[in-house]
Amino acid sequence: MNEPANDRTSGTSGGCGPARKRSAERTRTALMSAAAFRFGRYGYDGTSVRDIAGDVGVDAALVYRYFGSKEALFETVSSNRKVFEPLLDVPLDCVADWFSALIAGEPKDADFPHPVLTVLRSSSRDEAIGRFREELTDLFTQRFAARLDGPHAEVRAELLVAWVLGTSLMRGTIQSPALASAENQDVFEQFLRAGIDVLISPDAANFSQENAGRETCESVSPEADRDGSAETV
Repeated sequence: MNEPANDRTSGTSGGCGPARKRSAERTRTALMSAAAFRFGRYGYDGTSVRDIAGDVGVDAALVYRYFGSKEALFETVSSNRKVFEPLLDVPLDCVADWFSALIAGEPKDADFPHPVLTVLRSSSRDEAIGRFREELTDLFTQRFAARLDGPHAEVRAELLVAWVLGTSLMRGTIQSPALASAENQDVFEQFLRAGIDVLISPDAANFSQENAGRETCESVSPEADRDGSAETV
């Protein structure tokens, strides 16, 4: 969802403070996302501030307002660690909105490499995967998980980043029709927020405990009787 050029909020859910503050944070996050993709595809010299701002639908002046300079923006997004680090200071009830803005800022150009694909296509693939894992482990498994109440915080934190990266890949790079459709944007954001809220909510511990005792479905034979019955195996 592109922010309007005058930086007014287009409406967000949750109690993330004043509307103007929410809008400014969403715009800043979207600019970081767009910049990360453009710098990754075209490099520093081949990327302009105007292009980054255009991807998000705001005036280029906002880039200088939020980051000071093109060089400072490049330094901010030069690694996945720096892209995600602001999340550590975002109030938990605003995390879903933060991720929504991050994904909304991704260009829809299929030529832009997704961070996961960049790692997998690296000439030193094992080294790149190891580096990526270390960054995500530090930020999510350790530091972000420490902010979550209840058991299984590390699992929930890693599921969070897996959920967001996978959704981002499907929507931006693969461009699956339902997720990439502009008509489904509001519904997309609602479900994205719902999935994130489940993982970070203090009630997530209760959700896990309630489902732990559920009986699993019995395996059934692929050869079922014509009347619909099946042989359990």
